Amino acid sequence: MTTPSPWRHRALAPVDCAGLRLRNRLAVAPMTCVSATAQGLATAEMAAYYADFAHGGFGLVITEGTYTDSAYSQGYANQPGIVSTTHTAAWQRVTDQVHAAGSRIVLQLMHAGALAQGNRFRPVTAGPSAVRPRGEQLANYGGGGAWPVPVPMTQEEIAEAVRGFAASAVRAREAGFDGVEVHAANGYLLDQFLTDYTNLRTDCYGGPVGQRVRLMRETVAAVRSATGPGFTVGVRFSQAKVNDHTHRWAGGACEAETVFTAACSAGADYLHIAGSGRDWFTDERLDDGRTVAAVARESTGLPVIANGGMHDPARAARVLEEGHADLLSVGTGALANPDLPRRFEGRTVPAPFDPAVLKPLATLANARRVRAVQPL
Repeated sequence: MTTPSPWRHRALAPVDCAGLRLRNRLAVAPMTCVSATAQGLATAEMAAYYADFAHGGFGLVITEGTYTDSAYSQGYANQPGIVSTTHTAAWQRVTDQVHAAGSRIVLQLMHAGALAQGNRFRPVTAGPSAVRPRGEQLANYGGGGAWPVPVPMTQEEIAEAVRGFAASAVRAREAGFDGVEVHAANGYLLDQFLTDYTNLRTDCYGGPVGQRVRLMRETVAAVRSATGPGFTVGVRFSQAKVNDHTHRWAGGACEAETVFTAACSAGADYLHIAGSGRDWFTDERLDDGRTVAAVARESTGLPVIANGGMHDPARAARVLEEGHADLLSVGTGALANPDLPRRFEGRTVPAPFDPAVLKPLATLANARRVRAVQPL
């Protein structure tokens, strides 16, 4: 007589995805924690923070956005960088600890562009066009007040930014990362070039969406070429931005397909679609009825990571069952539950997220302070 197999959530199945062998389909989403040194070095505290998710059972850990050059890319004070050998050595401690705990780790490469609010290398910001970003600077990351008007980037400055991404990806590989994720989401530089109202250029980087994708495509291709085979390259996209939560692509599914196929043709191994975290099956629908993640998967054939409230077991199961995505990334739900995969395994209700861990600053020290005074 055989014993029936125990119930197991779909997200817990091992998978080979985008060149990565993962113990399950749950990933930690990139989340800025502005806790590096002033020089951008990853710290022992950061290594322990990322290793915590690996010990908690996550198959994949994606780091916070990491700046890629010594010009305009840094977005926040105490943001980590990957532009020097000392940065590479500091990150090695992080990758070693995550790997020792059984997870894979990918470094997110980020250029803040016009949304820089703490760049130690430049006194001004730069972006596609001289358009002031909407909203106000992010207080949780040390900013305040209106965004400055960025300086329009010259073609040489654009080329310098592309070189920065490529060189940083090589350093990431040297630091022991299993891959990199090019940040083309949430209103940062590559997304600024993708967006119609922030990109008013009349050269080859502006105009219709087929031209606005050019910088993203060049960046992904440069990273792919520089890192060579056996190293995973992903790209993250979103409709909304950190400074414009209601933004949606004007071209709907057609625009989405143009963006996603450009990334695929440039050599991306996976696409990561950032969500709102609210009603995913409503908020993530495009004009043709498909979700953004499903369009990414169907138009490219690449593995897709879906994001937005995936700490909810029922939502996570449905996203996988209906074929919207291959992996699920978890943000604030992972902060509240670094052991979320084990909770899925034991059918334990995830703990609620406490926004106090991000206030007044979204630092690891602040999160530790809040948790120290919480009742057991």
